Amino acid sequence: MKQYLLAINQPDGPPPASLDMAKITRDADAVIRDMKATGAWVFNGALHPASTATVVRLDAGEILTTDGPYAEGKEHIGGIAVIKASDLDAALQWGHKLARAIPLPIEVRPFQEEAED
Repeated sequence: MKQYLLAINQPDGPPPASLDMAKITRDADAVIRDMKATGAWVFNGALHPASTATVVRLDAGEILTTDGPYAEGKEHIGGIAVIKASDLDAALQWGHKLARAIPLPIEVRPFQEEAED
């Protein structure tokens, strides 16, 4: 089985008041329970806001750390799920379920397979 990242892209700032966050949480939890029940689930988690990020980088041989997200943008990764799926189509089905539960863009991306020694 291949592993895939399902990245939840959320806009900066608090969610609009029109969203029923309790329902979204219940629906997302149901998708995660379904992933676990079918053996697709590897890991999932929500992230603190991008403003809490610290970037570590090498610059001219020196390690620099800066506050804030690496990329300046209007959307950042708000949470992730790592799943096992037989192929991209199966991973996309989980992405569809998650997008129905969470009204945000879900990026589905395969992990590179490890080279065998």
